[in-house]
Amino acid sequence: MTKTHNAGLGFARFLGVAASALLLGIVAAALAFVIALRPAPGIGEGSLFTVDKGESAQVVGQKLEEKGLIRSAFAFRLLAKFGGQGSSLKAGTYRILHDMGANRILDELISGKQALVKVTIPEGYTLGQVAGLFDRLGLARKADFIAAATSPKILAEFGIPSSSAEGYLFPDTYFFPVAFSTENALGTLVQTFRERLASSIPEAASLSPQELQERIILASVVEREYRSPDEAPLMASVFYNRLKIKMALQSCATVVYVITERMGKPHPDVVYDRDLKLDDPYNTYEHRGLPPGPISNPGMTSLKAAFYPATTKYLYFRLVDEASGKHHFSTTIEEHINARSLFVKKVGL
Repeated sequence: MTKTHNAGLGFARFLGVAASALLLGIVAAALAFVIALRPAPGIGEGSLFTVDKGESAQVVGQKLEEKGLIRSAFAFRLLAKFGGQGSSLKAGTYRILHDMGANRILDELISGKQALVKVTIPEGYTLGQVAGLFDRLGLARKADFIAAATSPKILAEFGIPSSSAEGYLFPDTYFFPVAFSTENALGTLVQTFRERLASSIPEAASLSPQELQERIILASVVEREYRSPDEAPLMASVFYNRLKIKMALQSCATVVYVITERMGKPHPDVVYDRDLKLDDPYNTYEHRGLPPGPISNPGMTSLKAAFYPATTKYLYFRLVDEASGKHHFSTTIEEHINARSLFVKKVGL
């Protein structure tokens, strides 16, 4: 066998080995790439992740890897580059779930479907309580929410003739993006109030802002007084009857508002005689007429009661059954004076 022939066989063997090594390398790289795209371990129930405006796939991939949300920033960048999606990532905050690999995460960041936070506002919550709820959910600092809700500029934009948005923050369940601005969230609550009012109480459209404000104030008082929905129109009739004869509203709910919202004290279980003498414009035992503003954010039951009160001659009511929340309604003080203490409604009841 000639030297030339032996050299040819050796070169062929070399090419074969090289080709095999190259093929194995390609297979290994492909396998590593596939593994790198699998869900990262240890994410748990999920995590919030924010893409800032203008961030590249390289920067986003690095952030995802540092947070342990993907296995490889390099693989993420290649995935985005080969798919022509490197510049398609949308700014926002997203919820990355435990079973989401790099492919799904990339699709999520391209879709712009941001993480939403569920916010349920109970009927009768005050502005302070709503602001506290937003704070606890990480949507807005309590102080910032209250500042927005009492901003003369924002109130003017919303057409609210008051010193705050109290009463106009409709109790409902909402879903807000994490990065939603406080003003936009506030606007959503107010807009929902106006939409629900228009659909359920069309007569409200004919009222002036001040006339509507007065109905909302009365509804907010009814909201914090009634326990059984069927009694809400009866309570509204009591308050309207008192207003007609210039009698003080004498609502213990307004006294609770003074204690909790104006004085910053814990919610009382019982209102005592000494509380009825608190010197505050919202105390309707000391000051006749409606309080200066709403004392809560009423739901539709109370709003309808304020617009469609029962026709009665009742001037008084008192709780007679703590368990059922039933009240006794009367036209004379003699029937009423049997009450030894005034029970107050807890929020959400």
